[in-house]
Amino acid sequence: MDLMQIIKTVVLALLQGVTELFPISSLGHTVIIPSLVGWGDLAGGTACGGKSCFLPVVVALHLGTSLALLIYFWRDWLQVLKTIGNVAVTRKITRGTEEWVSWLIILGTIPAGLLGLLLKNKLENLFSEPQIVAAVLFLNGSVLFIGEAMRRRAEANLASLPPREREAHFRSLKTLSIKEALLVGLAQSLALIPGFSRSGTTIVAGLGVRLTHEDAARYSFLLGTPVILAASALEVPVLFHQSQFPFWLIILGMVISGVAAYLSTAFLTRYFEKGRLDPFAYYCWAAGLITLVLFAFVLHV
Repeated sequence: MDLMQIIKTVVLALLQGVTELFPISSLGHTVIIPSLVGWGDLAGGTACGGKSCFLPVVVALHLGTSLALLIYFWRDWLQVLKTIGNVAVTRKITRGTEEWVSWLIILGTIPAGLLGLLLKNKLENLFSEPQIVAAVLFLNGSVLFIGEAMRRRAEANLASLPPREREAHFRSLKTLSIKEALLVGLAQSLALIPGFSRSGTTIVAGLGVRLTHEDAARYSFLLGTPVILAASALEVPVLFHQSQFPFWLIILGMVISGVAAYLSTAFLTRYFEKGRLDPFAYYCWAAGLITLVLFAFVLHV
C-alpha cells in the first residue's frame, strides 16, 4: 500500500461522484483521465488476483453514488416500495398518480438491466481502449446537442412565452405510457458503452417524449439508481474476496464518491428547472476531440 494508490483512488472517487449525474459520462472520464496521466493499472498488477482492479474499483465507487441517489430520492423509493405492496394486494395501478410513477421507474430499469447482463463481458473490453471512449464521448455530445435542438423545434410555437411558461406546456412524468417508459429505459442502455452518458441519453429520450427538462432529469436519475446498484453488487465481491485491495480504501472512495454525487444531484435538480443540455454537449465535443488529438500526436497510446 502506498500514497500513490490512495491518491489515485481519491481522485477517481471525486471524478466519478461529480460526473456521474452530469450528462458527460463518468465512466468515460474514469477511463480516459487515468490513461492520459499514465496511471495504467490502478492496483499495480496483482492486487486483484493477477487482474486489473480498475473496473471493480470504479464499480465500487458507483456503489457510493447509488447509495447517495437512494438517500437524495428516498421519498421516491419509499413510494416504489409502497406501490409494490399495494399492487400485490389490489392488483391495479391508476395512471396519473405517484403509484404510476413508481411503476414507470420499475419498468424503465428493465432494458438496461437485461442488456447489461447479456453484454457485460463484451463491453468490458472497451475499458482498455481510451481512444474509442474518447470518440464515443464526442458522439455523446452530438446526442445531447441533437436532443436539445429537437426540443427547441417543439418550442417554436411557444417562442413568445418566458422559459418557465414554455416548460409548463410540456408533459409531467405522471403522463408517460408504459411504452414510453420502456423507450427511455432502452436509451439508458447506451451508457453501457463507456463514453455515452447514462443521464444524458435518458434525459434526451425524456425530452423526446415531451417531458419537461426537470421531469426528464428526475426520471433519468431515478432510472440510473437500481442499474448502478445492481452492477456494483456484481463487481464489488472481486475486491472483497479476490484481492489485497485495502477494505478501508474502498470504503473511503465510496464515501467520497457518494458525497460528491449527492451535491451534484442537488445542483443538477435545480439547474434543469430552467437549464439546457447545450453546455454539456460543447464540453463533450471539446473533451473528446482534445483527447483524440493527444492520443494520436502526443501520447501514442
